[in-house]
Amino acid sequence: MGKRKKRQESLWVAAAELPTSPGHPFYQELNAVLDAAGFDAFSERECRGFYAPVMGRPSLAPGRYFRLMLLGYFEGLDSERGMAWRASDSLAIRKFLRLGLDEGTPDHSTISRTRRLIDAETHRAVFTWILERVAEAGLLRGKTIGIDATTLEANAAMRSIVRRGTGDSYQEFLVGLAKSSGIKTPTREALARLDRRRRKRTSNKDWTSPSDPDAKITKMKEGRTHLAHKVEHAVDMATGAIVAVTVQGADRGDTSSLDETLAEAEKQIDEVAATPEGDGEIHEDGVSEVVADRGYHSDRVLTVLEDQGLRSYIPEPKRKRRKWDGEIDAQLAVYANRCRIRGERGRRLLRSRAELIERSFAHLYETGGMRRTHLRGHTNILKRLLIHAGAFNLGLLLRKRVGKGTPRGFQGYPALIRALLMRLAFAFRAEMHRCICDVAIRQRSVGLSWATAP
Repeated sequence: MGKRKKRQESLWVAAAELPTSPGHPFYQELNAVLDAAGFDAFSERECRGFYAPVMGRPSLAPGRYFRLMLLGYFEGLDSERGMAWRASDSLAIRKFLRLGLDEGTPDHSTISRTRRLIDAETHRAVFTWILERVAEAGLLRGKTIGIDATTLEANAAMRSIVRRGTGDSYQEFLVGLAKSSGIKTPTREALARLDRRRRKRTSNKDWTSPSDPDAKITKMKEGRTHLAHKVEHAVDMATGAIVAVTVQGADRGDTSSLDETLAEAEKQIDEVAATPEGDGEIHEDGVSEVVADRGYHSDRVLTVLEDQGLRSYIPEPKRKRRKWDGEIDAQLAVYANRCRIRGERGRRLLRSRAELIERSFAHLYETGGMRRTHLRGHTNILKRLLIHAGAFNLGLLLRKRVGKGTPRGFQGYPALIRALLMRLAFAFRAEMHRCICDVAIRQRSVGLSWATAP
């Protein structure tokens, strides 16, 4: 048995002796798609105004910065520290980022500062550029749009909320209430009893977070009350591509947030349709149909969609029989929507709505690592989400080209090949057995035996 020996590292190492990587096949294909469409030249042109011409700190190339953002989606990294660590740890990722052997990987502070300097409109332009590539591949129709929302846990704690106007913390506010009610020295148990008797203890009208004012108090899907943000997706119901993403306050209802997301989706569809890539692929009339869940059903929403010439497919909540006193427009819009959702096409769209939109939520926020955001402010979160959604659309494009839309998908290729070979072997064996049986039957029909057959 040998013993470990102390090793003296060499002072000089030839470049030819440094370790190299053949690269990950998924990222190689992704770089091929980006290079073929001139992604680096486009991103440098869009970001030219954010870089100093002569002086400044060592910069991060725009193409490399956006690739790091794409890496966050494909690797499920929830923070910029994780992106920097992954880039420095993997030779395949270094090759994807086009980093030479003598170049250092970007630090997380450089990634963060670059994100803060580049505005949200430039990130949206990159998202639109990716959407054009998706349309060029025939994966965007733009006729039927599905809309749904989810919540992201904010990077702020409930214990840090303060009273609007006075700036008192929650504990100081309870102590003040106790003293005003006659308790001179309130104990913790007395404060807890007082707090339980209060109604609407944490209203967004009265409380705010000093660290993230955009975060709103809301009830999460698992039942916890937390500071959160609301994210709304607009998805092409024909292909599953994300058309638009908006970040809004978590206290906004679905019926009030739909207008902003729908307007953003129509804008994106019109911009892509005006390009040569979208010519002939996008529906000639643009967005014509809107699909949503029952939380979006209201007289105002249906009337507005009807006035815009859009067909709505929104399930109707269970209600008592209504009396339409002079509300003719709302009555006609509700009845027309009810007829559509009861038809065969309406039922099919409502079934696919849950599949396609929830799939985008799962990829971006569960496996994509964005369910709890480490960023603060709607603008910062929107920048990250736009590139995240663009990476999701690139996954659809790569799935059409190579059959897999994520790097992890290539892990199952060897097993898939083995299964395919086994199926071919069984099929060949069955075919040979069938041929032998056919020959034996024909020989018996002419009076020959198998032993005397030539």
